[in-house]
Amino acid sequence: MSIEHHDITRAVLTGYPYSPKRQMIRTDGLGREVHSGDEILEFMDDFYLVDELSIDAQEILEQHGAVRKIAR
Repeated sequence: MSIEHHDITRAVLTGYPYSPKRQMIRTDGLGREVHSGDEILEFMDDFYLVDELSIDAQEILEQHGAVRKIAR
């Protein structure tokens, strides 16, 4: 199992840990702010900020059909 800091993952995916164009899109299903470039898990009609979920919560959501995406 490979563990990598979320800023490193974001930098690999987007080229920068945070972009100056980073805008808040809205809040997730738990009320946390989601910005463009954040990794999210979409599940049914909602989504969740991956950085704020435990590994167990991420695995459970994925086992039930959640899809990893980058917020835009």
